[in-house]
Amino acid sequence: MSSTFWPHSEHWSVKIPLQTPHYRMPVLEEKGYAIMKTLDLDIPTAEWEDLVYMDWKSGGDTNFAPLASCDGTIECKGFWENGKPDKGAIFTSNAALSPKLMEYINTIPANFGRVRIIKLLPQQFDQALRSVHRDDNNRLNPEDEGWVVRMWIELTDNPDSFMLLYDSDENGLPIKGSEAHVPMPRGAHFVVDSQRLWHVGVHNGDKPRYAVIISAESTPELNEWIKKKM
Repeated sequence: MSSTFWPHSEHWSVKIPLQTPHYRMPVLEEKGYAIMKTLDLDIPTAEWEDLVYMDWKSGGDTNFAPLASCDGTIECKGFWENGKPDKGAIFTSNAALSPKLMEYINTIPANFGRVRIIKLLPQQFDQALRSVHRDDNNRLNPEDEGWVVRMWIELTDNPDSFMLLYDSDENGLPIKGSEAHVPMPRGAHFVVDSQRLWHVGVHNGDKPRYAVIISAESTPELNEWIKKKM
């Protein structure tokens, strides 16, 4: 696919560090992402439709319903604004409204940072590419601890939509030849080193896409859990 837009050296993502001493999971070493088995979770739509959302833009026309935040409030801002890394989160009042979803999330052996449900309005490839970015997941994260990555669980069925991924070169810019697509049908379950990989959701549907995004600290235990789910 081609587009007239491509990130350049002045893009804000370029300044986000790539090389640090943090522990990184071997399961993500080769590609920077791992696709796990599709989940068959019987979750009522009310568990994502009836939550408190914030108008918070990231990767397109988005709103977010925080399930876990820095201090347990309905807040989307970076944890560093409260002087802490993106982990050690406190679950919000939204979490109590999503019991079936939280039942699964609580099986993930991880120290959580932000846990949020994203509502993304439709955006095709060229529009989405303008929002491609890397995440600033590890600001204030002690270098002798685990690298923070992100996990997605797709709640709505969008088989023609996908997560668009690019690996980074030595200058922190996306490599065109590394383009990868992760399909996003209902139950799709994948983890991305989103500080390493440029990413954005290409949503070709005609209704909003809903998914859970989970910030999690890398550990050997989480690495083994992911491998067993693949």
